[in-house]
Amino acid sequence: MLNCKEVTELCSEEMERKLPMRERIFLRMHLAMCSGCRHFRSHMGFIRQAARKYAEGGAASDRDTKG
Repeated sequence: MLNCKEVTELCSEEMERKLPMRERIFLRMHLAMCSGCRHFRSHMGFIRQAARKYAEGGAASDRDTKG
C-alpha cells in the first residue's frame, strides 16, 4: 500500500505520463480511503487547468491592460 507522500508524487507524475496499471490500481486504492490525498489531487487538477487557461488568455489580457 502506498503512503501519502508516494501518492502525491504519483498524482504529479500522472499529469505528465500515463501510469502503469499497477501504479493506477495502488493510487486508486489509496484515494478511496484518504480524503486528504483526494483533495490534493483535485486541487492539483484545478491549478493545472487555471494555469493552462491563464497561459492561453494571459498574453491577450496583458496587451489589453498595457494599451
